[in-house]
Amino acid sequence: MDGAPSNSLPQKVAAYFEFQRLHTSWRTEILAGVTTFVTMAYILVVNPGILSNAIYLETSGDLFDELVIATALSAALATTIMGLYAKLPFGLAPGMGLNAFFTFAVVLGLGVDWRAALGAVFIEGLIFILLTVTNVRSQIIAAIPDCIKHATTGGIGLFIAYIALQNAGLIVTNEATLTGLGDFQTGKSAIALLGILITAALIARRVTGALLWGILATALFAWGFGAADWPTGLIATPLLPVDLFGQAFSGLSALWRLNLWDAANIVFVLLFVDLFDTVGTLAGLGSRAGYIDEEGRFPGSEKAMMADAVGTTAGAVLGTSTVTTYIESAAGIAEGGRSGATAVVIALLFVVSTFFIPLLAGIPDFASAPALIIVGSLMLAGIRHVNWDDPAEAISSFLTLLIMPLSFSIAEGLAAGLVTYPLIKLCQGKGNQVSWIAWVLAAIFIAKYTFSP
Repeated sequence: MDGAPSNSLPQKVAAYFEFQRLHTSWRTEILAGVTTFVTMAYILVVNPGILSNAIYLETSGDLFDELVIATALSAALATTIMGLYAKLPFGLAPGMGLNAFFTFAVVLGLGVDWRAALGAVFIEGLIFILLTVTNVRSQIIAAIPDCIKHATTGGIGLFIAYIALQNAGLIVTNEATLTGLGDFQTGKSAIALLGILITAALIARRVTGALLWGILATALFAWGFGAADWPTGLIATPLLPVDLFGQAFSGLSALWRLNLWDAANIVFVLLFVDLFDTVGTLAGLGSRAGYIDEEGRFPGSEKAMMADAVGTTAGAVLGTSTVTTYIESAAGIAEGGRSGATAVVIALLFVVSTFFIPLLAGIPDFASAPALIIVGSLMLAGIRHVNWDDPAEAISSFLTLLIMPLSFSIAEGLAAGLVTYPLIKLCQGKGNQVSWIAWVLAAIFIAKYTFSP
């Protein structure tokens, strides 16, 4: 802060987060934090909506308000750890896909009590903590070939954009071709297109906070033209998750009474998907933010993974599904967020948001589509570092890029790259250039797709 004493609290905090080394400032970090929060704030409504199908006392939805608070508090806790301990500008929250697996595959599909399912998430978190302490997870990131890391960054960009296009109704289900273009004359799609143009224009003019202003402009147009309902209110008193807190502990005994194979399979799938979603997300975000060094290492990644692991464990105790690092953090990185201060801002906003659930619920999900599409385009820049003349790099990178959005999974796209890269290298007679960890990962993925139901 200009003119502030050198021993002032803001400057001490700035020194802790190494603003000078990272060439950032409070203004930039706050803006980045707000931008990332706005792009991922939808989880405050979407996650409780999904989990309400499985987690309830008497009727579906009777714990919705508590699930909102559990979602916000688990996100705030994990993101605070990411900011203060790992000092990285990444936001965390209950993961999309993982919450659907929890609800529809485990609880509704297998008939497992939701408390037992929370117990499985708790055990998964503990295993992650162990893997992180032993540096196994960081070794996995280091073993991923550079081309796959660059492709992962681009794949995440395509994935973000694909989600945004669906939310905006610009891409819809098509019986003949699976997906197709939506009706651009409908209010939602037309306003989303207008939002994309506005956001792109702001980016082109290098307006500070372009992504955030794009989201707000799109929301205002949606409300004004009747494409979305105006918020029903601004403030509501949050309800603590008293019916959810600690249920994971009682669920451990219920999980123990399950068939051993079913219990192990639930924990394994949660562990597997979360592990590679996190690895892929961290590799992509780390590359985008410039944290990956010349040797392909991500210094401090083990601390980021610890934040993820502790967040998952705490989230289970609070009453929500697996917490993971969010790809939407790329929006804040694009705004210049580089330090843990960005994450602290995100965490504070999650806490504050518990008082503004009616307002947040009024922001339509497609309002963030313009920002996410623009961020997706920016994240494709890294694929220029892929050696497209080398079949091993080109084919594995292309499959990573292609399968992430089409399978709706970072983990599946990463798997495609990690399996094909060493196999093609072997066919080239260059199998010795692949690390043994990469070979183990390839074998694990092959076994999973061969034997897993």
